[in-house]
Amino acid sequence: MAGERGYVPSTKDNGFTLWFTGLSGAGKTTISHLVEQELRSRGSHIEILDGDVIRENLSKGLGFSKEDRDINIRRIGFVAELLARNGVKVITAAISPYRSVRDEVRGLVGDHFLEAYISTPLDVCEDRDVKGLYAKARSGALKGFTGIDDPYEPPLNAEIEIATQGETPEESAARIIDVLEVRGYLDAP
Repeated sequence: MAGERGYVPSTKDNGFTLWFTGLSGAGKTTISHLVEQELRSRGSHIEILDGDVIRENLSKGLGFSKEDRDINIRRIGFVAELLARNGVKVITAAISPYRSVRDEVRGLVGDHFLEAYISTPLDVCEDRDVKGLYAKARSGALKGFTGIDDPYEPPLNAEIEIATQGETPEESAARIIDVLEVRGYLDAP
């Protein structure tokens, strides 16, 4: 504990929230799992909060209206803050399309919030779409799809921006690890 017997916790002892945001198919989940593997290999206590998994378990029954999306992101943010303040390193991977709610979560988590914007262009995301969601949205069969007929508001001041075209997911993850080291959240190996 701080102050007891001279112990002062380092930043590496603290939890943080690494908040991945970007369009569907941008690479958030792939890169976040690579970062997770590296953190685990270094002995970090880590939890990953994937948007699809949270929707299925914590936010079941919510739709895709702006209000429901905001509720979902607030729930993810609440869980992330709870874990981070207890020393867990948290990674979230959710589209989180609206800047105001991401900023709200940033305020909730505080100084240990890092936004990682996976800024993959829409056409690249569409090419990667294994579920066919973009095609359904373009045909009108799927309404309110982020990036097609619902907006995605990119971050204005993300701590990390990753443009995935032209680099492998491993290279993207390595760049994120570098930022965590520079900011003092991880020791260099």
